[in-house]
Amino acid sequence: MAFTTRDGSAWTPSYLTAINDKTCIGCGRCYKVCSRDVMHLYGVDEDGKVLGQIREGEDDDFDGELNRSIMVLDNAGACIGCGSCARVCPKNCQTHVAADKLAA
Repeated sequence: MAFTTRDGSAWTPSYLTAINDKTCIGCGRCYKVCSRDVMHLYGVDEDGKVLGQIREGEDDDFDGELNRSIMVLDNAGACIGCGSCARVCPKNCQTHVAADKLAA
């Protein structure tokens, strides 16, 4: 399958397929640049258990269990492969796969 930009230039989208929860610092930069709602901020306890999504504007510390935050890829199908999230990630914790390498 060939991909092109509007002017016909060759381009291959690279889709976000994973976020490493060990290296992610939950800074939210990727979330802020993503126009597709592909990932969200989640709380994690000291044992590494994901507690749930942290909703913007809400002050939820998960009954005192919140230890840190991470981004979770929870809507991968919405990714258009633009790569904006990869360009702003300070920890390089994301995995992207070129569209021509992904199984349909």
